[in-house]
Amino acid sequence: MKKFLILFALCATTASAQRFQVADQFKIVSVSDPQLAPDGKSILCVVSRPNAKDNRHDAELVLVEVATGAQRVLTAADRRGVTAPRWAADGRTVAFLATGGTEVGAKRQVFVLPMAGGESRRLTSVAQGVQQFAWSPDGKTIAFVTSDAPAKKPDEEKNNLSFELGHDAFLTTSAALPSHVWLVPTDGGAARRLTSGSWSVPIAHPPGPAPSPLAWSPDGQAIAITHLESPHSGDADIGWIELVDVASGAARKLTGHTHSESFPVFSPEGKNVSYSFLRDGTRTNFNDTWVTPVTGGEGTNLTKHLDINIARAVWMADGKSLIAGGRIAAGVGLWQVPAVGGGAKRIELGAIEPWCGYWLDVTTSADGALAFTGLTSAQPRELYYMASVDALPRRLTKFNDGIAALQLGKSERITWDFEGFHEDGVLVYPPDFDAKKKYPLALYIHGGPRSSSTLTFSTIPQLFAAQGWVVFQPNYRGSDNLGQAYAVAITRDAGAGPGRDVMAGLEAVKRKGFVDESRIVVGGWSYGGYMTTWLIGNYPIFRAAVAGAPVTSWLDQYTLGDANVRRAYGLGGSPYTDPARMKLAIEQSPITYAPRVKTPTLIMSDTGDVRVPITQSFQYYHALRDNGVPVKFIAFPVAGHSPEDPVHLADITRRYVEWFAQYLK
Repeated sequence: MKKFLILFALCATTASAQRFQVADQFKIVSVSDPQLAPDGKSILCVVSRPNAKDNRHDAELVLVEVATGAQRVLTAADRRGVTAPRWAADGRTVAFLATGGTEVGAKRQVFVLPMAGGESRRLTSVAQGVQQFAWSPDGKTIAFVTSDAPAKKPDEEKNNLSFELGHDAFLTTSAALPSHVWLVPTDGGAARRLTSGSWSVPIAHPPGPAPSPLAWSPDGQAIAITHLESPHSGDADIGWIELVDVASGAARKLTGHTHSESFPVFSPEGKNVSYSFLRDGTRTNFNDTWVTPVTGGEGTNLTKHLDINIARAVWMADGKSLIAGGRIAAGVGLWQVPAVGGGAKRIELGAIEPWCGYWLDVTTSADGALAFTGLTSAQPRELYYMASVDALPRRLTKFNDGIAALQLGKSERITWDFEGFHEDGVLVYPPDFDAKKKYPLALYIHGGPRSSSTLTFSTIPQLFAAQGWVVFQPNYRGSDNLGQAYAVAITRDAGAGPGRDVMAGLEAVKRKGFVDESRIVVGGWSYGGYMTTWLIGNYPIFRAAVAGAPVTSWLDQYTLGDANVRRAYGLGGSPYTDPARMKLAIEQSPITYAPRVKTPTLIMSDTGDVRVPITQSFQYYHALRDNGVPVKFIAFPVAGHSPEDPVHLADITRRYVEWFAQYLK
């Protein structure tokens, strides 16, 4: 820890103590997964704080009273891995997931906690751990998902670890196993398997919410699931909604679709099921919210007219409408969408942006209230409450007021027109910005690409602004904030078109007159890393670059990543079956242009990254080094697409700042 405090101090020398610094990241509290109580009087949420000493995030369940904002912590301080709180329908009990032991490798299990007082009780003890769960309407049963155990081998084969690979990531070290639904009585007793087979429900890889949560019918007779034909990660789009009979385990397909269905939820009266499905069934299109009767049918698209990539939709208690949300312009919006006909109404949120990371963090109650976690440009995530869709949001927590009190950079949206698109991005200014002066500019590019830069608080842009740099966060074709046509324009054009968008946005910023054009740097993670390596190979204007988990070879990405064959949709098909697609994959790969690069570059990647394999960073590192370009390659020995622990997260931001600072002097 002492080492990191010394390193943090290096960054503090470039700005006043009142500005946001690397060490301030350890003060940011995360609020997530709000759950309104059945009586509407309180909200359960997960509150997580960085623990630098033990290099982890410590989470606890907190009950927040709606009327007063008073808080009560429900979980013990030594309980680890707390997540996914859910109320029983009568409000007397809460269930949640937490690590089921202190030993290394302990898995998450279901715990139940009486709200009248007392200790939590462990309900499950499954060897593979619990990925997700859901209460039955009568509170007598919990359905949960766990992975199947590996098949037992005879003694003569017990040391034979060979297995067959399919559409899996190259880091896979054992056979992909399906996950299935089990039922366990809440008063104790043995669990009963409900589903089985070589197919799988979507597999959860924490952190993050479980994909496509289980949904009970209001009468408790069925559970809606997403059925994936295969547990192999590259096949994750081949799936559809099924209704599983709780008594027999018999499953019935809900619609005629054969791919990309997920997130089924029964309407409150049980007559319909809402679900997520692609617009027009096309794999490159936006996600929309559909609804169909429980008897089945092709379904009705409720949100196509919004031209929003729907992140999630939840039913209102009267069953007449749903709350849907997604990114729009430089923010995130919520809409009330009628379940039958009629137009959607946008909900007024002021400057507050609902959190939209893995999904939309929102819940509703029987009296029509909403709770969500949200941010503003100067305030990290907090808990908000709305008494109705027509009420203004009211903030219930103040966990991050200390961060908001710092001298933060102001954010504003900037727009420009280019190649038939009305494009946008976000500018973050240094706290003491003076438009009459010239400033270095840090171009910071979001990942995804189906995501967007918004006006809300973000650590890296604020750190850059604290150094006295203007920060430009461009959206580009492929981003999901400007309509479907803009998002799908990236198909068969992964780098060149988006690159032109970014450069057009940069020109728009330059026209404002405060950019020192001799001091411009560029960086980003994931697709932001891809765009960084694309830009420095095609536009020799940057003083320095930071490429985090960069895609540098579409052939590696297609062959070795966890999505593997699903990358074909962006190319128009497999690169191995058509010379034209192979040519396209090579042309759109930054490694092709690496010999042109002169920009000093810092590369950072996780050794256990299955999303963007570190092989691509190795290639890019050697290509730059062999050509005499100043380059440094930092690896993090962790699993995942980006480090999740607080120490490595802080190390990444520190390295961003230090690398850019030495070239922006």
